[in-house]
Amino acid sequence: MTDPYLAEQLLNHVNHPRYRPVKPRTIVKQLDLPPDSLRDLRMVIKRLVKEGKLAYGSKHLVQPVNSPPPAVMPSPPPTVVRTETPPETIAAVVDDSSSDVPAKPKKKKSAGKGHLTGIFRRTAKGHGYVRPTGTTREQGREADIYIPQPASRDAADGDTVAVRLSKRRGPQGRITGEVAEILERDTHRFVGVYDEREGSGYVRVDGKIFGDPIYVGDAGAKSAQPGDKVVLEMVRFPSHMAEGEAVIVEVLGARGQPGVDTLSIIHEFGLPTEFSTDVLDDARVQAEAFDESLDGRLDLTHETIITIDPVDARDFDDAISLQQLPNGHWRLGVHIADVSHFVKAKSELDREARDRATSVYLPDRVLPMLPEIISNNLASLQPHKVRYSKTVFIEFTADGARVAADVHNAAIKSVRRFTYEEVDEFLADREAWKEKLTQPVHRLLGRMHELAMVLRERRLKRGAIELTMPELKVDLDKEGRVSGAHLVENTVSHQIIEEFMLAANEAVAFVLRQKEIDFLRRIHGTPDPRKLLALTRFVRDLGIECDSLESRFEIKRVVELVKDRPESHAVNYAILRSMQKAVYAPDDEGHYALNSDDYCHFTSPIRRYPDLTVHRIFDALARHKRPTGTFDELATLGEHCSEREVRAATAERELTKVKLLEYLSHRLGEEMDAVITGVEEYGLFAQGIELPAEGFVHVRTLADDFYRYDRGSHTLAGSREGNQYRLGDIVRVKIERVDVDRRELDLALVKRLKKAPAPASRRKGRKEDERPRKKASRKSTSRGKASPDRKPGRKKRR
Repeated sequence: MTDPYLAEQLLNHVNHPRYRPVKPRTIVKQLDLPPDSLRDLRMVIKRLVKEGKLAYGSKHLVQPVNSPPPAVMPSPPPTVVRTETPPETIAAVVDDSSSDVPAKPKKKKSAGKGHLTGIFRRTAKGHGYVRPTGTTREQGREADIYIPQPASRDAADGDTVAVRLSKRRGPQGRITGEVAEILERDTHRFVGVYDEREGSGYVRVDGKIFGDPIYVGDAGAKSAQPGDKVVLEMVRFPSHMAEGEAVIVEVLGARGQPGVDTLSIIHEFGLPTEFSTDVLDDARVQAEAFDESLDGRLDLTHETIITIDPVDARDFDDAISLQQLPNGHWRLGVHIADVSHFVKAKSELDREARDRATSVYLPDRVLPMLPEIISNNLASLQPHKVRYSKTVFIEFTADGARVAADVHNAAIKSVRRFTYEEVDEFLADREAWKEKLTQPVHRLLGRMHELAMVLRERRLKRGAIELTMPELKVDLDKEGRVSGAHLVENTVSHQIIEEFMLAANEAVAFVLRQKEIDFLRRIHGTPDPRKLLALTRFVRDLGIECDSLESRFEIKRVVELVKDRPESHAVNYAILRSMQKAVYAPDDEGHYALNSDDYCHFTSPIRRYPDLTVHRIFDALARHKRPTGTFDELATLGEHCSEREVRAATAERELTKVKLLEYLSHRLGEEMDAVITGVEEYGLFAQGIELPAEGFVHVRTLADDFYRYDRGSHTLAGSREGNQYRLGDIVRVKIERVDVDRRELDLALVKRLKKAPAPASRRKGRKEDERPRKKASRKSTSRGKASPDRKPGRKKRR
């Protein structure tokens, strides 16, 4: 291919209205160029940039010269941004003719001339932000347009809107605009608490979506009683000019009754519950056809294979075998439930699984991606039963370097089901377990621990980042009421399985890259350097000496340094906020937190649709066929799966918060120790130590002094000596007020128990970026770790 032809093809591609800035490696795939043409493409790009025909965006993304990112768009006349199928509006239902991607949504209203389009997000204070359509992951919050409350019309959180830019600047110099038109409502249904006044019914919608109650007509509609949780359909959305109006469509039950809070969250987030008759019939057909025959598969039914899962797990989607080879190498077998055998592409089961995209793990129930006849029976790797698997064999050297990997359709028979607790007991006293286990199983557990720790040490040394963000889990009694809460501990048994699943995901992604096949990767982009510089200043202001946190090894050193200090939560949370979110996409961008060039999700097809798509690629390869699905189709599917994942995680988090607040609402006036996790000019955020609930101490309740906020040191300081509160302080607080419906917890400060370390003084005559480099520590810990790509304690989210 000659340079002029490549240049012409490149310019046509980049200047197309639907083009989004990407890296050269991705353009090679989008243009279907030979893999070895990447070097030539980069040279052409550099030449066109010098000639002023192309431009580099942040992180060297290639973009047209006349399309600056939304974050730096000038005031009117603005650029019109249009996309035919915005990623935020992936349709939930697809038709029979669809491929492995959701169908395109119905056509929305078009934005007026000179308007930007995007998703509106309203804050608790009433104002909002709009992220323009087409904003890249790298631009993130920097591209958001500030919308003052009077300029937001009747837009609700999640609505797609057209925005008219303003010449005025908002807080911190942000670009400001006003909502010109509501193009598409995110939802017309909301959940709230019914009440009556002056013969009329009103509903206060849960959360802080609307400031005032919504009028729902005559009292007693749908036989609702004051205090009932109800679902309403919005007839007229409220604005600063007029009140809202709605009708009640369903009564969920009395507020505070067991199960009503869960139903409220399910309706609030539109979570799928029951499966249709067609989907269940398809599952039954698969059940009747399954006869446990080997079906030409690799026979591993006589191998020593085990599963390790939570004690309350009902489905088992991964199993392990491990051998030590004569040359001293390891041969790890990771056996994953072969869901693709039962869920055929474009079947009723597939359409439903694709729409759901993920199972949802709520505190008191699971909303599965697949019917239980599949997830808990046919595909589940139950002990002593022949089950089909996608098996990846990985060969490692003695020190954990991968030297080979291959994937097979196999049949296995697990010989033992372990819980995490049992494995931890085994590791604490191996001799005591010799009588409980067969010799092969006892030997296998010992080898698994040995190899997992080798892999873990190697992974952390290469720069993988693990943040100390423990998962909160509520404890429920027999009636489903909260009896307490605790932080889930990430023990060595969890780490064993985690290392093997990470190794399998990396190995599979590497195999597919070698075959030059597009697939859904799990990508985690490199953080914005500006955010890392801001993070560096924040950490130094906390009194923690550090070099620039643009170095991943310096981030690791800081995480290790603060692991047992009061400010650990603030530091880890700040690091997490500075990073991008992990998403599903076919782009070859790697995984920053894992420091991995190739990574995908392969190990949980029972509960994640992206894993199922990867399995199908190997089905096609086994039939000597090229996998179907274009790069653009995979990109659309990835956006859909990422959105569903966020919805599931948010719903789980909100229900946990609701249940915890309901528990605390019966303990008003009780005191507890807490750590200050946030400092703002209007007050302090504090999280309980024994009961990890976060609440707010308003500055107006600090009546012993007049306090001023110091942004640089993250403190509230009074005029009297010693009256100062900062991140990491240990304090005694009292539960003052709980509003379950608005999800608010107000605390009152009783006294300070322990003061956090004071900030280190600035070194005289030395700029911040001139601090001497310190050698980064690579030491790791084994408790309470979490990468941005998974949370410990739940059913292994990787």
